[in-house]
Amino acid sequence: MRAGLILLCLAYVLSQFFRAFLAVLSGPLAVDIGTTPDDLAFASGLWFLIFAAMQLPVGWALDRVGPRRTAAALLLIGGGGGSALFALATTPLQISLAMALIGVGCSPVLMASYYIFARQFPPAQFATLAALMLGVGSVGNLVAAWPMAWAAETLGWRAALWGLAGISVFVALGIHLLVRDPEAVSGDTRGSLLDLLKMPAIWAILPLMFVAYAPAAALRGLWAGPYLRDVFGLDTGQVGQATLVMGVAMIAGTFVYGPLDRVFNSRKWVIFTGNVICMAAIFVLMLWPDRHLGLSIALLAVIGLAGATFPVLIAHGRAFFPAHLAGRGVTLLNLFGIGGVGVAQFASGPLHAAAPTALAGYTAIFALFGFALVIGLVIYLFSRDSMD
Repeated sequence: MRAGLILLCLAYVLSQFFRAFLAVLSGPLAVDIGTTPDDLAFASGLWFLIFAAMQLPVGWALDRVGPRRTAAALLLIGGGGGSALFALATTPLQISLAMALIGVGCSPVLMASYYIFARQFPPAQFATLAALMLGVGSVGNLVAAWPMAWAAETLGWRAALWGLAGISVFVALGIHLLVRDPEAVSGDTRGSLLDLLKMPAIWAILPLMFVAYAPAAALRGLWAGPYLRDVFGLDTGQVGQATLVMGVAMIAGTFVYGPLDRVFNSRKWVIFTGNVICMAAIFVLMLWPDRHLGLSIALLAVIGLAGATFPVLIAHGRAFFPAHLAGRGVTLLNLFGIGGVGVAQFASGPLHAAAPTALAGYTAIFALFGFALVIGLVIYLFSRDSMD
């Protein structure tokens, strides 16, 4: 099982990479293919929405087929095939189609790990294990920053994508060989997504799940690059270095949040406090988007650090799910988390395009993320805390 989890962690490194690498490719893709920031916002949003939509069949497959075959098959077809299509792309539409296919490939890997954690480890360890997997896997976020910028400038982005296609295929085959499925749940294993939605305990969690991951993921995954380039004049390498800072902050935040629920004996208030800090940083960035480069990079890092509550939110909701619905439960939460990023990206593209200036467009995007987080936090106040 240890070797299998290592392979799933490598697969999640790829997943984190693919959701973030467009930020540093915005310049090369604009030159070679003619993509605009709005084109890339659409492609990024499509990745997240396809990823989110896949959570429903993935949840069913985890409970019925098992994580081994589910993760291996989808990563092989989607990750390998989508990367190859990206490497061959000559139009913005082909970039979007490639990102959609990659979204299919990445959709099961984190939830396959969480399914194994939920089924084979003590419940009290779930948040820590989930944060550990997320934190280690987020190395892909770092690779998608300066290293990807370096690869694009030295090797070419097409060669880099061909390499990623080969890596995806290799990891998928490794998952098929090394991951072990948990034993089947004994007794009554009937149940459906509708049974999960009948649980009032998760109703106040889902709205925050929908908006909490969006600011960090959307800014790191796309908008940080165009923002820093248009407002402060950074080149591709400098954008890679700046987004690397945010990526490191996101990883640090994930590790910090992991044990905090046990330290403070609460998940709800750990999550709430972290997202309030994230919201405050977004509003400062909205008010002073062009004040100083160092301030903007620092605020992006705070958003990444404080907004890394994703694994604790998953743990908060998972505590209410029965064992035979563990797969569908964690993927339902993931659907809202990733789907929120997709909706945010689709909304942010037209919002940016409609603004009279580039600076006004970025200010509007920051306002969108900030006020959405306010709404999610107000609803979350009515949630019931969960501890194992």
